[in-house]
Amino acid sequence: MTESRKDDFFYVCSLIEYVARVTKNKRGVIANKLGEAGFAKELKDAGVNHSLSFEQVGEEVVERYGIPAGSFETVENCKYSVPSYTDIGRLYSIMVQDCAQPGEEIKTAIQIFSSVISDYISNFNSDCYYQNPSYLEESFRAGKLL
Repeated sequence: MTESRKDDFFYVCSLIEYVARVTKNKRGVIANKLGEAGFAKELKDAGVNHSLSFEQVGEEVVERYGIPAGSFETVENCKYSVPSYTDIGRLYSIMVQDCAQPGEEIKTAIQIFSSVISDYISNFNSDCYYQNPSYLEESFRAGKLL
């Protein structure tokens, strides 16, 4: 994966995290609403969207993909310092780079966002999101937190 492509994945993964927080949805809901075609579109647009605010692009994503309001609150009830959506986006983009076969990055990203590991990462009252990415990647492959 080229550096530019890595940056685009980082941006889109951060965008998914941002939209999930704003709409109070699980990250897999957002990734699945985008689907492979939408994910590819957001990757293609990432170079331009980098210069726009996450608020603006997030609103467009919610409207474009019909993302509903949810009830999966991860920030309000957190007792500790909440990692930024870009911190979490970086974690997801690293996991995609390490877990995906060449040409399967989008499909793998959607699988990671839809996995039980994503729910653990989103629990900001735990330390899961601070764990070594290789541990989270092996947990993803196993389908459970190891």
